[in-house]
Amino acid sequence: MKGNINIPNILAFVRLAIAPLMFLFLVDRDLFPHIHPSWLDYFAAFLFVLASITDFFDGYIARKFDQITQLGKILDPLADKMLTLAGFLGLMVLGRANPWAIYLILTREFFITGLRVSAVGSGKEIAASFLGKVKTIVQMFAIGFLTMNWTTLGVPLLWLAVAITLYSGYEYIKEYLKD
Repeated sequence: MKGNINIPNILAFVRLAIAPLMFLFLVDRDLFPHIHPSWLDYFAAFLFVLASITDFFDGYIARKFDQITQLGKILDPLADKMLTLAGFLGLMVLGRANPWAIYLILTREFFITGLRVSAVGSGKEIAASFLGKVKTIVQMFAIGFLTMNWTTLGVPLLWLAVAITLYSGYEYIKEYLKD
């Protein structure tokens, strides 16, 4: 267990903790009656940016300093999914994100996560593709803009994220089916 306690895994745990807090600011606004809703948007956006930065650094540090662990291989994608789930569901509750867009993105995310777990069980490892990384970046920008209620940029980015998310899912399936 000691080998699992490293900076990348700590950063993933931080992301795991930030996700529900961000969700709280987006959906439980009645808990903060004296705070203007725009400030709750700012808090949620700040937390999202902070979490996104930890996502970049945990991967960078893990690779650069050879700190990749089995726990990290589980924690990192889990933290990513919790963060995007918190963002997309919160935005849907606020009416800033189209429910179909969110449904398509989340369905793909859960399906591909299950596929990757199945692959590991079969002795295969399906690494994140370049397009998968682009998908994550576009999703993060869409969540960020929509959290700030900047729909002029956020809505087109959301639909771009849907398209890239679905296509990158197709790429994962194709890779999984290879012999």
